[in-house]
Amino acid sequence: MVVSVFDLFKVGIGPSSSHTVGPMRAGAQFVAGLRDRGSLKDVAAVTVDLYGSLAATGAGHGTLSAVLLGLEGCQPDTISSHEQECRLARIHQSGTTRIGDEVPVPLSEQHISLHPKIVLPAHPNGMTVAAHSVDGQLLVEKTYFSVGGGFVVTEGEEDAGVEPVEVPLPYASAEQLLGTCHQLEASISEVAMRNEMRCRTGREVRERLLHIRDVMQECQQRGINRDGFLPGVLGVRRRAKDWYERLSAEDPNRSAEFAEDWVNLVALAVNEENASGGRVVTAPTNGAAGIVPAVMYYAVHYTACGQADPDDTAVRFLLTAGAIGSLFKERASISGAEVGCQGEVGSAAAMAAGGLAEILGGTAQQVENAAEIAMEHSLGLTCDPIAGLVQIPCIERNAISAGKAINAARMALRGDGSHRVSLDQVIDTMRQTGADMLAKYKETSTGGLATVVTVNVVEC
Repeated sequence: MVVSVFDLFKVGIGPSSSHTVGPMRAGAQFVAGLRDRGSLKDVAAVTVDLYGSLAATGAGHGTLSAVLLGLEGCQPDTISSHEQECRLARIHQSGTTRIGDEVPVPLSEQHISLHPKIVLPAHPNGMTVAAHSVDGQLLVEKTYFSVGGGFVVTEGEEDAGVEPVEVPLPYASAEQLLGTCHQLEASISEVAMRNEMRCRTGREVRERLLHIRDVMQECQQRGINRDGFLPGVLGVRRRAKDWYERLSAEDPNRSAEFAEDWVNLVALAVNEENASGGRVVTAPTNGAAGIVPAVMYYAVHYTACGQADPDDTAVRFLLTAGAIGSLFKERASISGAEVGCQGEVGSAAAMAAGGLAEILGGTAQQVENAAEIAMEHSLGLTCDPIAGLVQIPCIERNAISAGKAINAARMALRGDGSHRVSLDQVIDTMRQTGADMLAKYKETSTGGLATVVTVNVVEC
């Protein structure tokens, strides 16, 4: 199955697609199921159990609040920051959650049970929700897995939240994708566009992609305009606003000499906004949300194509990045809790490198090579957020990985597309490396920097 670009790039809220967006969606799905069964009015109590990584870093990632908001029927792509604050304030004050925004039950964050040492077989990000009637009878119980990028799987189901749809140009590997490009004499973005047009017009695809671009830019602007400290015990100071003011003074004309500084700024601005719980686009996850926008900024402002037609550049960039991301989603994982940070920033760097390589005039083979280089040199990255917060090392890691993606694209364009290691081999290696990685290095805050750097209060 080819994952749609619109499933990879989704509007949501921070700080984590797997720990915030996914659990909120799972809560909303549970409520929708109750409503479909006609059981919503019979609910008198709801229990929530979080397992594995969701339990270990749930507090720092906003998981507990996200579940409650989902159970109230909220969706991450539509809820506003103001609505979040108002609903959570009411829940904390009253100790009750309005299931489906209709039925109040005694449920707040303190009632959610955490089981960090219990990992359910299907995935490290597991959660079980159960509803009971007034006489204690179990009405329904569901177990969900948040598998990265906001995708949610219900136990016993295999669709990962994506409707399987026949596409005109299917591919399950980079080799098959390159074969299709060669046969049709088409670019990767053209193949991706034809697949997206299976149920939308080309104009609709373009408009939706430009909307995704606009949301990315709005997130960047919010990050640039805010200062102070990020929430949580680390006391991390926002840097984007100060950097923007200094860069604007030093480089008013956007000289190529400062290109790397602007790319770093965009990545930091987006991820500072994500860390504060703001609205972002999963790309393919929240933890890696700054890489694709930062490299797309480079593509638009520092390439001939971008300067000539920024809209078309953004569309082609996102289509190509989405096609590459589909391979990671289907052949391996984009979940930090499953394969470590290589699955998040590594996948994002590969997607961004591929997108930029096409904008720079690369062939399909050079695009594949760019993605391979970026991922090859992200292998083994651990996910070890200090205090369970998506701040250190996550924010700077996005900026570093954006630079890596640009370098990978430029290296690929110096060659003819032929290379010894294929993208498929690197993706398979990433999957196996993640399987071999000790669990403590996969979004649990029990290894790496999270244990070496101590804080007064641990939020997970």
